[in-house]
Amino acid sequence: MTFTNWAGNQSITPAETRTPRSPAEVAEAVTDAKRQGRTVRMIGTGHSFTGVALTDGIMLRPEGLSGVLSFGDDIVTVAAGTPIHRLNVELDRRGLALANMGDITLQTVAGAVQTGTHGSGRAVGGLADQVAALDLVLADGSTATVAEGDLFDAARVGLGALGVVTAVTFRVEPAFLLRNQRSPMRFDEILEALDTLTLENEHLDFFWLPHTDLCLVKRNNRADGEQFAPGRIRTWIDDVFVENTLFGVANRVGARFPSIIPPVNRLSGMVLGTSESSDTAYKVFTSVREVRFLETEWAIPRRHLADALREVRALMERSPWRISFPVEVRVTPPSTAWLSTAYDRDSAYIACHVYRRTPNPGYFAAVEEVMTGLGGRPHWGKLHNADAAYLSQVYPRFTDFVALRNRLDPDRLFANAYLDRVLGA
Repeated sequence: MTFTNWAGNQSITPAETRTPRSPAEVAEAVTDAKRQGRTVRMIGTGHSFTGVALTDGIMLRPEGLSGVLSFGDDIVTVAAGTPIHRLNVELDRRGLALANMGDITLQTVAGAVQTGTHGSGRAVGGLADQVAALDLVLADGSTATVAEGDLFDAARVGLGALGVVTAVTFRVEPAFLLRNQRSPMRFDEILEALDTLTLENEHLDFFWLPHTDLCLVKRNNRADGEQFAPGRIRTWIDDVFVENTLFGVANRVGARFPSIIPPVNRLSGMVLGTSESSDTAYKVFTSVREVRFLETEWAIPRRHLADALREVRALMERSPWRISFPVEVRVTPPSTAWLSTAYDRDSAYIACHVYRRTPNPGYFAAVEEVMTGLGGRPHWGKLHNADAAYLSQVYPRFTDFVALRNRLDPDRLFANAYLDRVLGA
């Protein structure tokens, strides 16, 4: 059965597909793959734009490893294939929550953790930084639970290269509300206020509309009191109709008539308004994304963010491209996971998207050139051309990760073409 990812840009037909329902069945698949001389990998829900999950050997589907395995006062252990949206609901039922997360909830917890999924946070990092333990099946068929040490720090963003994750234990905390404030700002205005905005807000996220001077700024901060919202109709208009239905129509028309994209973006910027709401944290962190796209995203040292954005704007101004999707910017604190894009440095993320039906490799390549010039690290699940030679220069523990991989998986049971490129064959 052919596997195709969400964006439709990656597909493969494995030699065999299995849906294990226990760590023992995962171990059996690993042992069988080794005996047959095949590779073996566990896929997620296909939200990576790279080939990180692919295998032409034994492909393990995640559906059989799903659900909450145990709860504690401040931790929860979930099976690897549990979708994030299901985890959010189960936590909320018990008055608990993750401290931070990305904006896509369809991902499996293991897939999100292994590729370094992050949100935006002044003091709280991505999912890998909230992991307390990982359950793994190693290349020799043995199982291991790691909660500290080198394997733990390497495997939290392990790309599936060190073993198959079968369960993830997260640190959690009492459920909380987030107050979401949205407002438009000018491009230069936001660059001048970056330090203040980052320091004053627990979670800062903003979007720049290409071919305009306008940004939409989202400030999320913990709130006391009761939930409130603009109203169900207003929420539907903003989150469903404008951001998905109308945006989808604009992209389909723009794909046929690219010249309309700049004026449409300018019109979109003119109707940006302010709004405020307060809701359960996971509902504020996450978004619905129905218009399918391709994406590249780079983590750079936080201090270079303003310069990087100016360079991206300049390359758009001198190019013939017509970019309909906003450029998204987020920030995170340093991480201790070896291959986290935020490892050992305050980081800013610049994410560039294009409509799936109008790929633009030139745009992504030019953005990549800007980001690599600033020591950028590409998101493992998003499109890039970086290889092991480059990545070894921007990850201080890259050589240690590769050495650990050599020891744990010398026969490259968990390898694929993507890992050969980014980690070395």
